[in-house]
Amino acid sequence: MTGAAQMLTVRVPLAVRKQRGGRKLMIAPASATNREASAGDTTLVKALARAFRWRRMMEAGQYGTINELAATEKINSSYVSRLLRLTLLAPNIVEAILDGRQPEGMTLPGLMEPFPVEWEQQVIQRLQDKLMSRSNEILIGAGDSTNQGFKSLR
Repeated sequence: MTGAAQMLTVRVPLAVRKQRGGRKLMIAPASATNREASAGDTTLVKALARAFRWRRMMEAGQYGTINELAATEKINSSYVSRLLRLTLLAPNIVEAILDGRQPEGMTLPGLMEPFPVEWEQQVIQRLQDKLMSRSNEILIGAGDSTNQGFKSLR
């Protein structure tokens, strides 16, 4: 820039949404980024981060047992065990959660239920859950007669 000062105006389209707890979230348009901050479930992301941190601590020998870890964290050992199981999720499921691309019905309580250890089986189970969820939506949206709902599935 030479001589006179020049002004540059940058316009960034943002939406402000209020979340639980009174936090405000700034959201850029979907085309501006591949990762949408609004799509990420912070509860799931925090749970995954905590589980992997605990696993790292256990593997490093900081804690010999889950009970020791739970006592230090001042939480129930059963909860620690169930959360540690999240470290066994298939990498593509973990990545989807971190990117905010997890299926709509995926919640922390649901993930803390027993699931197959084999990654392929986990993916198959998630697909089956998604199909069941969609078929239930079709049945519910079909009206008052369940026969109509079954017809819409064919």
